[in-house]
Amino acid sequence: MRDKKNLRRVSLLVTAQTAYNLEKLAAMCGYREKGHVVDKLAREKMLMMNGGKRHE
Repeated sequence: MRDKKNLRRVSLLVTAQTAYNLEKLAAMCGYREKGHVVDKLAREKMLMMNGGKRHE
């Protein structure tokens, strides 16, 4: 099993509609948890804001 040292537990308060949409997105992407959807959305948003640039 992989070491998952870089994880943090976060609790989110969302509307019922957002929770429903997170569940739909998780099912569409094949994720087991809604947290994976949040990770993916945050990554995509950061890439859009940074223009795809990475610090080296």
